[in-house]
Amino acid sequence: MRLNRGLALGASMLVLVLSACSTGGGSSKPTVKVGSDGFYEAKLMAEIYSQVLEAKGYKVDRTGIGIGTRKVSAPALESGQFDLKPEYIGSGLAFYEAGKQTGDPKANQTELQNVLKAKGITVLDYSPAADQNAFVVRKDTATQFNLAKMSDLAAVASKLKFGVATDCPTNAVCGKALKDAYGLDVSGATLLSACDTPMVQALLGKTIDVGELCSTQPDIAVNGWVVLQDDKQTQPADNLAPLVRDALLTKLGSDKDAFEKILNDVSAKMKTTTLTDLGKQVSVDKKDIAAVAKAWLKANGFVS
Repeated sequence: MRLNRGLALGASMLVLVLSACSTGGGSSKPTVKVGSDGFYEAKLMAEIYSQVLEAKGYKVDRTGIGIGTRKVSAPALESGQFDLKPEYIGSGLAFYEAGKQTGDPKANQTELQNVLKAKGITVLDYSPAADQNAFVVRKDTATQFNLAKMSDLAAVASKLKFGVATDCPTNAVCGKALKDAYGLDVSGATLLSACDTPMVQALLGKTIDVGELCSTQPDIAVNGWVVLQDDKQTQPADNLAPLVRDALLTKLGSDKDAFEKILNDVSAKMKTTTLTDLGKQVSVDKKDIAAVAKAWLKANGFVS
C-alpha cells in the first residue's frame, strides 16, 4: 500500500515538473540586444523591432541603438556588442564589398548574406521600404545654377559649398561614387550627420548649398528642396532588412522560426511612404520615437 502511494506521489511530482517545463518556456527566452546607426530613421526602425519583440515576451536591451555610423555599428554587431540591427542592404553591401551593390534589392540581399555568412550574421527578409542617399539643393540654388541632376554639379562645383555625411570620404557609395561618376571631390566638404538635423539646419542657414540627405527625409518636401537626379545611377537599392547574429538564433532553438517571423512580418508591412511619414513625425513634428513606433505597431495589429 505504501509502495503504491509512493509511486503515485512520484508520478504526480513528475507531472508537475513536466507541466512547469512546458508552460515556463517564455521565461527562458534570451535577452535581445538591439543596435542601430545614429540617425533618426535607423533608431526608429530599431525601436519598432524592439517593441514588437517585447510584445512577444522578449526582453530587449536598447543600449546599442544610435551607436554611430556603419563604421561603428557593423563591427559592434560582428563582435556581439548587440544581436540585431536594421540595415540598408545596398549600402551595407557596399561597406563590405564595394562595387557589388546594384539597383536590385534581391541581388543585394543575396550578396550581403554571402558576405555576412562567415561573420555569423543572417540577413532576414528585406522590406518594401527603401531609403537611398539623396543630394539636395535649395530651390533658389537650383534656379540660379540650373541644377536638376548630379551631372549638372561638375561645371559649378567650385561655386558651391557641399555638406556630406561624416563617413562620406570613405564610403564607396558616397565619396568614391561622386568622384568616379561625376568628377566631384568632396574631400573638403563640411562633414555632418547625414539624414539628420545638422544637415537640414546647414541647408536652411545657407552654410552649405548641396546637402546629403535621405530620400525619405520629410524635410525635403517641407522646405521645397530639389533632389538632384542620380543620372549615373550610383546609389544602390537600399531596402531595409534586420541583421541578426547567428549566435542569438542558435540560442533561440525551437523559437528561431517564430522569432524571424516576428521581424519579417513587421518588415513586410513597412512601405517607403509609411517610413517617410513616420520620419516626419520624428524629425519635423518632434514626436518621441518610442511613441511613434508604438502607434504604428498598434495601428497595424502588432501590439495591443
